Amino acid sequence: MELSDYKLGMGTWQMAENRSPGPEEHRALSFGIENGLTLIDTAEMYGSGSAEALVGEVIRPVRRDSLYLVSKVYPHNASRKKMKEACHASLRRLGTDTLDLYLLHWRGSVPLEETVSAFEELQREGCIQRWGVSNFDVADMEELWSVPGGDACGANQVLYHIASRGVEYDLLPWLCEHHVPLMAYSPLAHSACYRSAIAASAALREIAAEKKSSVYQVMLAFLVRQENVIAIPKASTAKHVAENLASLSIRLTPEDLRRIDKDFPPPTEKAELDML
Repeated sequence: MELSDYKLGMGTWQMAENRSPGPEEHRALSFGIENGLTLIDTAEMYGSGSAEALVGEVIRPVRRDSLYLVSKVYPHNASRKKMKEACHASLRRLGTDTLDLYLLHWRGSVPLEETVSAFEELQREGCIQRWGVSNFDVADMEELWSVPGGDACGANQVLYHIASRGVEYDLLPWLCEHHVPLMAYSPLAHSACYRSAIAASAALREIAAEKKSSVYQVMLAFLVRQENVIAIPKASTAKHVAENLASLSIRLTPEDLRRIDKDFPPPTEKAELDML
């Protein structure tokens, strides 16, 4: 499958965080794969590699061609010299010989031209199938497009959820126009300020009650209804994975969306890219 074929995947941020993974995390990922959530997102940063090792353990008995594996490289490892070593370390932890998608985690001091060249070398060697970026705003994407080979970018992974809609003003339209999928991380929000705003939303509570679902399932449905958006929530229990899966059956009506817009207005001007 191509990335654009997915609507929902599984994130691994804060899983196996600097410790041995618990059996429940292992069960959660396994349950997701068994039920069709075969897109898994991780990064060398997560738990200093322990999240990748957890994923590697989970996928060991699974056919590799049934999975879509995404990992991310630190900005300080995004040079010609360091990226190959970083990628091979991720591959070892994951127990695979190739990544379906390899992302630059955020911009650093390495010039984009050098990073793109390093990605292309890994592609030629078969270590990665495609490459992309994360936490890139419109100006970053335009700069990337000006670099030789930069327009081969396969995805941009950014923070996006119902209470943080700034990307809808210009970044999401830009990505749609250039056929670059947006991977929405933290689609259920994780900061206290957003969580309190979500909890206070009468619209979300009412819609959730009408759909016989949870507020968080409505939040996922809000994202995945969009053609160019893939949500990658982290769920540490099989129960939460099942709840995330159920969000795919929720259909939001124009009236639902109007009520959501009232509590969480779409942006009317440019906002700084949210990362918290």
